Amino acid sequence: MQNSLPWTGAAPITCLIKRSEVLKKSWVLRWKPVCGSTDIELSRWLKQKPLSVNNPRAFLTGRQSHGRGQRGRIWDSPLGGVWLSAAMTCDVSVKSAGLFGLAVAVALSNRLERSLIPVQIKWPNDLLVNGKKIAGLLPRVFSRGQEANFLSLGIGLNVCNHVPKGGISLLKCSGKKNISTLKWSLEVLLAIEQAKMLLLDPKHLCKEGEKFLWAKQIKKSQSNEIWDVEGLDLDGKLRVSRGFIKENWNRWE
Repeated sequence: MQNSLPWTGAAPITCLIKRSEVLKKSWVLRWKPVCGSTDIELSRWLKQKPLSVNNPRAFLTGRQSHGRGQRGRIWDSPLGGVWLSAAMTCDVSVKSAGLFGLAVAVALSNRLERSLIPVQIKWPNDLLVNGKKIAGLLPRVFSRGQEANFLSLGIGLNVCNHVPKGGISLLKCSGKKNISTLKWSLEVLLAIEQAKMLLLDPKHLCKEGEKFLWAKQIKKSQSNEIWDVEGLDLDGKLRVSRGFIKENWNRWE
């Protein structure tokens, strides 16, 4: 039987974190059964009480009614998925939101691979299984002067929820009858922590990201031109070529 029932408050995941002892940081969590947007809720929370160095935060919900993704697109977030926004102080050098997003994508892909999920990264912000979207993320880097001040991330993972056309859930692709949103909420938090470690070595991060890339060719936005995918640069941009022309694309700009 699938485990899609909502858990009350942040207490269950807090207990799971303490039992598992896998997280390195002392996360501060809030949870609502339904909210308009976890990103808005997190922003309000940060205004009320600024971040501390050792205590990253995450706001989780059972369901979002007005979730938004890249470029303001609707983020379908029904009951049964992991929907959260997180923030943490930045104690590593982060050149771009694209590189931070890549780090989270690689870290979460590694967590999914451990569960034998054949995941790919559709640059810049989606994870795919069998060509269908299983997760999406929206990274931000907030700077003070020339230095990154803190990192923020919105993330959604289809676990056992109804998915729209072009989507897939862990319940569907794992072949398991019993799958827990609680367990995968912890996996997402763990991936966010591990992403920070990946940022320490951008060259290694990009090599890891290239292993997960979903395609060898890509169509350029607003044109019918087909470009070859060459890899990733140290800012998380996609390196592409068309004949003798080479470009680095960044869709977060």
